[in-house]
Amino acid sequence: MKTFFLGLTAAFALSTPALAQPLNLEKDELTFGFIKLTDMAPLAVAYENGYFLDEGLFVTLEAQANWKVLLDGVISGQLDGAHMLAGQPLAATIGYGTQAHIITPFSMDLNGNGITVSNEVWEMMKPGIPKMADGRPQHPISAEHLVPVVEQFRADGKPFNMGQVFPVSTHNYELRYWLAAGGLHPGFYSPDNVTGQISADVFLSVTPPPQMPATLEAGTISGYAVGEPWNQQAVFKGIGVPVITDYQLWKNNPEKVFGITAEFAERYPNTTLAVTKALIRAAIWLDENDNANRPEAVEILSRAEYVGADYDVIANSMTGFFEFEKGDKRDIPDFNVFFRYYATYPFYSDAVWYLTQMRRWGQIAEDKTDAWYDQMARKVYKPAIYLEAARMLVDEGLANEAAFPWDSDGYKAPTPAADIIDGIGYDGRTPNAYLESLPIGLKTGQIVTGAGVEGG
Repeated sequence: MKTFFLGLTAAFALSTPALAQPLNLEKDELTFGFIKLTDMAPLAVAYENGYFLDEGLFVTLEAQANWKVLLDGVISGQLDGAHMLAGQPLAATIGYGTQAHIITPFSMDLNGNGITVSNEVWEMMKPGIPKMADGRPQHPISAEHLVPVVEQFRADGKPFNMGQVFPVSTHNYELRYWLAAGGLHPGFYSPDNVTGQISADVFLSVTPPPQMPATLEAGTISGYAVGEPWNQQAVFKGIGVPVITDYQLWKNNPEKVFGITAEFAERYPNTTLAVTKALIRAAIWLDENDNANRPEAVEILSRAEYVGADYDVIANSMTGFFEFEKGDKRDIPDFNVFFRYYATYPFYSDAVWYLTQMRRWGQIAEDKTDAWYDQMARKVYKPAIYLEAARMLVDEGLANEAAFPWDSDGYKAPTPAADIIDGIGYDGRTPNAYLESLPIGLKTGQIVTGAGVEGG
């Protein structure tokens, strides 16, 4: 746990190029939660670099045991806000799992996840994977190479189990996307069966991120989807092999968000702006000068109060590389993106994608109109707050005018088919047409019951 205290010296103030002008804050003592993952970096940097304090905010950062505890803490008010799975504010607002109106004025990052399999599974997959001229596996690796492994497990009378971090996590949806793109069914949810394992070829279950490597090593699961540094940890420990990163699965996909209750934003509007300003500054620092600050960020994150993994493990991905097998270290400069490509802007189209995946796998039980998807996205994602904070930073000389999408309608240009592993493009403006284009998953008119999929 870290806390800002009063009493900064004048010398520190003079060392700051241009201090922000504090707003008239309604609340200045705040507690934010996070999970021990490298993409919590904007919170740690905003704290360590003094950006929160520049805004007059006295912040405590507290690691949480798991995503449910974190969400419950925000809903109850024990936490004022948190590093969240992008699906959490959306699911809570539509009433899936729990009911609470959570919003986000700030998207924390792009990319940053991977899918890892056990050494046993990797050796079974490897013979069928195409090789490059130097003999290394060719990436991205399709889940079609996992199909014979799953079939062998089935023939041996064993279920094929994989881990993901939370039912509405990016990791759950990315793992499902990868499996389905390779022809493996990851299972449906229904209102009466929330295991997500109805009709499944591969059985997915929840494991907290820091526990993934140990659970894999114990043999409870044969693979997992998780954020860093827990894929690289498997490589360093020699217990598993990452087969694909989410950057290779879907180039520059959205990841975590900063979540607060709608009530907090309404009650403390200036505080909300101040927090958003500090987080934008942190994101700029993380990406500026071609990631020049990343080694310093890695040192911060390696501390026990933040991620607590070895410096070298975190650096493997945070500094623009990713190691698959031991010694197979490849350049992926955009594995972690915190500000480039408008990463911090809360796009409605990102929210819509998460909602389509909830519908695809049955967490949203019935069809919704395109207008409903747009309405829910606007209810949760708040680009107006973000842009107001950004304008203040520009006016204060702390950010570049050209770095923000001032004229956006909240929707990104459609993601081209070439940027997604299954060759199916995504346009957030037409969610139902997108759902119809996906070979595996619920279609118009279909529902999931105890007997399987009905209708359509």
